[in-house]
Amino acid sequence: MAPTTTTDSRSGSPTCVARGAPDVAVSFSHVHLYVDAIDDIDTYKNLESQLTEFSSKSINGGDEYQKQTCLDVEKCRELWNSIVRVSTKDSRDSDSGTSNAEAEFVPQNRDVVKQLIAGLGFRVTGKRMAGDGGIESNTRTVLVTSCDPKGVQVVVTALDASSSGTGVTKDKYAHFDAGNLKRFYKAHSNRQGIAVLAFTTSSIDTIYSRYQDLHPKLVTPQSMQIYENGTKVLEVYAYYQGEIRKSDADIGTVLRFVEKDTSCTSDDTMPCLLPGLEPVEAIFDPNAQAAYCDHWVSNVVSRTGFLDTLEETLGFTPKVDFNAGVVAAGEAQIESTVTGNDSLLATTETEVALRDQSQVYLPINNALSDVGHVHGFLKEIGQGIQHVASRVKDLPTFVQRGNDYRRITGEGFTFLNIPRSYYGVLMAKHFVNGIPNVGEGHGPDEEVLSPDCAHAVFEICEKYGIMSSDGAVDLDATRHGILSVLDGKIPARHKQEYDSKKDKVADIILHSRYSNLFSLLRHHLSEESYLKIVRNQILVDVQGEDLLFQIFTSNILQRNVGEEAPFFEFIQRVCSECRETNGCPVAIKPGCGGFGIRNFLTLFLSIEVSKAMLEVSQAKAAGDVDRQTFAQGMVGTFTDQLNESNPILTAISDAMTVEGSLKTQLNRAMAENDDDTVCILRNKLEKASEAKRVGNSKLMECSKKYKERMKALRENS
Repeated sequence: MAPTTTTDSRSGSPTCVARGAPDVAVSFSHVHLYVDAIDDIDTYKNLESQLTEFSSKSINGGDEYQKQTCLDVEKCRELWNSIVRVSTKDSRDSDSGTSNAEAEFVPQNRDVVKQLIAGLGFRVTGKRMAGDGGIESNTRTVLVTSCDPKGVQVVVTALDASSSGTGVTKDKYAHFDAGNLKRFYKAHSNRQGIAVLAFTTSSIDTIYSRYQDLHPKLVTPQSMQIYENGTKVLEVYAYYQGEIRKSDADIGTVLRFVEKDTSCTSDDTMPCLLPGLEPVEAIFDPNAQAAYCDHWVSNVVSRTGFLDTLEETLGFTPKVDFNAGVVAAGEAQIESTVTGNDSLLATTETEVALRDQSQVYLPINNALSDVGHVHGFLKEIGQGIQHVASRVKDLPTFVQRGNDYRRITGEGFTFLNIPRSYYGVLMAKHFVNGIPNVGEGHGPDEEVLSPDCAHAVFEICEKYGIMSSDGAVDLDATRHGILSVLDGKIPARHKQEYDSKKDKVADIILHSRYSNLFSLLRHHLSEESYLKIVRNQILVDVQGEDLLFQIFTSNILQRNVGEEAPFFEFIQRVCSECRETNGCPVAIKPGCGGFGIRNFLTLFLSIEVSKAMLEVSQAKAAGDVDRQTFAQGMVGTFTDQLNESNPILTAISDAMTVEGSLKTQLNRAMAENDDDTVCILRNKLEKASEAKRVGNSKLMECSKKYKERMKALRENS
């Protein structure tokens, strides 16, 4: 493909670029974390052994776990403690695997390798350790993968403490040398982080040539290395410090490209192609799920500059834009664009789509305000990887396992706190007007209960623990338990009315736990599935016939509370099972389910809520009443914005679903030259598009309202 001459929008100068070049092929390979310390392999293997024994004694195989809502934590903790005591009796490392599972989990200063092993069921499958078997290096490295080693690959490297002196031999594999960590730490305020995004490619020479020609400032000093087995490794800096081409390279985050020499024989037992790693035997927990790379997210100064760089070198093109009107929390505003390649994969097999690593998505965020998470990240530690997202087959079960194992073993991950109002809460008006789609027996204008009776029932629910003060109904509540309380506490003056409608009342109370989700998904999920989603605080979105489940961990690689740090995301894409008119399944779309317009805003707001809640607790501990009042106001403002945005986002999502379906029908009608149907569908499509535009306008007004409210709160504090 011949390059195209365009004008750069920032510099005004002509540039020679290869737009959408088909001769460049990349796939996800691995992410490389730089951390403060890595333990001995024996320590990790001991933990893995303990976990494997625990799994075999507590659960009979992976399928058995799927049948359970959650494990009996107290009973399993006793089993875990007994395993740890036995396995560490004769161990010199008396701390191995002996975390106090009953103590409050603290996310800071944790070993991310142990977190991956215990929390997600990953295992150490590769290593490169200074001094191990005569290896000359100044770093220690492990490779951690899920049970499918061709899926997510996390390379973790730390400086070798014994090599801290002068005159230590550099590692012959440049990507493992200590100089990389020192450079990254210096560029990122001495913080740990996700330092490298790595891709496999069969086009490494072309990529190298384009960076040399178009972006020479981004080529690292080690540039391209060719190793003894013929594998080529190219490293380039990911971002400019500011304006594309005019500013210098940001020497923190690196993009790495790895190309295997197919003419050379190599050890296929090594899952990661990165030269220098040695395979390590691993036994995987049968209850753990495989995970696969889905998208990797950057926080940058110049979103458009990074987009242009990726398009000019890799042929990536924008797929989704989230503008400032959508992504706003109080005064905090960002813009985000998802860019990526166009995978050639076409399949109707869900397992093939799950395991595919050829579709690369790179969302890119930039801040538009001087407050908020993205601004804080950039100001505190600089440009870099905000989070990496991996997809799994069954996210609710994946997260339930992670939560259970953390409570049992004291190791793993906590997840971002999502307000219960996202899923649904009980309100007094529900006992008057009902909740849509719950039960039968009353028409649209018919009351369930009179307002006085409804108020009495609502007060009983709060007073006797059926729900919390914010309307969140107990997830373990049962129909029998609810009616037992209400039957015994309802005032005599309301008893006759209540008795005639109490089954309906119980329906409303139980359904309120997930009423917002039900408005999106209807009867596609069972009550058990809805409750598992709410219990584990999973986000849900709909795009056309596809579903997207998402969850975000708390910060990883964080030394101190309140510091900005990266995190992990896990998702499940539930792709449409629609069929063509000939009865054949429709091919699964890459990235089916999208990137969650509802969830994107919820994530943004939830991060701000979590930070404000931390501020509340810190101010309370310090006895700073004014600061505590201000922080509580922030929590209330962000929560109110989330609640007010929720129905607007649902309307936008519904309009997008209709729009997507109509576009599919329109394309089919055009292919069949059915002019009458085309005309009808175009009119319907315009109405759906208008509904989406109206929703976006309402969302922008909502964002503006809470921006002003937050500004007033800050100015009056």
